[in-house]
Amino acid sequence: MIEVNVSVPLRYHVFDFESSYKHNEYIQWMKGQWSIGYTLCVIYVIAIFSGQYLMKTRPKFEFRRPLVFWNVFLAVFSIIGASRTYPEMSHILRNYGWYHSVCNSSFLTRDKVSAFWTFLFIWSKPVEFGDTFFIVARKQPLIFLHWYHHVTVLLYSWFAYMESAGTVRWFTVMNYSVHSIMYTYFAMRALRFKLPKQLAMVVTFLQLIQMFLGCAVNIWAYKYLQRDLVCQVSYLNITLSFGMYLSYLLLFAQFFYRSYLAGIHQKFKIMKNKTT
Repeated sequence: MIEVNVSVPLRYHVFDFESSYKHNEYIQWMKGQWSIGYTLCVIYVIAIFSGQYLMKTRPKFEFRRPLVFWNVFLAVFSIIGASRTYPEMSHILRNYGWYHSVCNSSFLTRDKVSAFWTFLFIWSKPVEFGDTFFIVARKQPLIFLHWYHHVTVLLYSWFAYMESAGTVRWFTVMNYSVHSIMYTYFAMRALRFKLPKQLAMVVTFLQLIQMFLGCAVNIWAYKYLQRDLVCQVSYLNITLSFGMYLSYLLLFAQFFYRSYLAGIHQKFKIMKNKTT
């Protein structure tokens, strides 16, 4: 783990549960319990397809109020997570630069607030499996991207946290930030607010940006390692992370095109044919 004498951001208030967080103890526990992540993913996948099979002959559930509560809860959690982790990354970027933001794991070793909320970020991944419960119970279309994303992000997040990878600083802040907007949007839809379709497009576009930046962060980390600079991330981590983010980028790009551009493209073709 990189031990660089960097300062921590000045915060207006640090809660007792944040200041009492002991990173070394929790990371050692996670290293000894790594199989939990795989077990949760196996149970999740089995539950998905078992649930879809059971729902075939049953009427769909509405679950309107539970869905509102669920999305509001995750929106608030993400907003708080972003507000507690972003100051540390901003502080590192402004005072120490891009290299330290990618390679330095001080957000875990020196800033207990960021360390605590990064730990919660890892454990929010199995909690977010609940998104799929509502899709299956309400008999909505379940695309491959949805459950593939949930499984792989949990497995990678657990692995990267055990390694105390410096790149996780970026991944945590980006995920919290995008989820703040995404779950707020979902909550408003569950409350039946009339929202323009462009908002859904914006949410997906932000996810595309997140995946692009995830690839970029891994490329930069790889370049630092190639230059023999000290960087708290392994080649294996970079390979897994880059492959994951690239697959997300391609799948989200495909989803974006099919959801928002394919219809426009088809209308354009029809208009073109009428004029020729």
